[in-house]
Amino acid sequence: MIGLVWLFDVDGTLIRTYGSREAFRVATRLLTGNDDTLEGVPFAGRTDPLILADIMARHGRTLTAVETERFWQVARTVMEGALDEGRGVVLPGVLPLLAAIAREPSWVPALLTGNTGAMARLKLGHFGLADAFAYGAFGDEAPNRDALACQAVAEVKARWGVPAERCVVVGDTELDIACARAAGAKVVAVTTGTRSRADLAALQPDLLLDDLSDPTPLLDWARALSANGGAAG
Repeated sequence: MIGLVWLFDVDGTLIRTYGSREAFRVATRLLTGNDDTLEGVPFAGRTDPLILADIMARHGRTLTAVETERFWQVARTVMEGALDEGRGVVLPGVLPLLAAIAREPSWVPALLTGNTGAMARLKLGHFGLADAFAYGAFGDEAPNRDALACQAVAEVKARWGVPAERCVVVGDTELDIACARAAGAKVVAVTTGTRSRADLAALQPDLLLDDLSDPTPLLDWARALSANGGAAG
């Protein structure tokens, strides 16, 4: 019987790539002919398709399906090059945490990310993490982050019979917290992205950590949640 399903964000939570904005910038230049720095376009916590829509709106463009796929192909190629240059890292504590989750027979590790499925697989595959997750909800599968979280929780219920209150979203932005609330899930916030502790604390996540370098507090909290049927103190 499955007792807990983890829904991990990718960028700023599991890894940092330091290349997403550049990947979008190069693809934008190819599609529009304009070298837009993308300054002012918010990335953190948002889905890739919404980021693309914002960028194209700046340029008065509506992409065809073929152009959209070309954009993603270019963005992935640029990202792959950045990762091959060594620009990305797995964040502290992530590997021990995933190993600890894998040792718990009633826990399932999964993904809830704004990345498209192909981009998430590229990033995680580079670090050997692509096979660490039983399921993934990706940014190109729903209109926004809240809808994606609701869809993920529904899929978890259908697959494993696990209710929303025993799903744990782990993320680094206010949008991770908001989507977890929208879906009725628990939420753990970490300050390993671009948001400060004060930013995240104001939104009252169920658990707030500076990072995952010591996974013990998170694991203890999760075991209590699992044992109490979704009502951890």
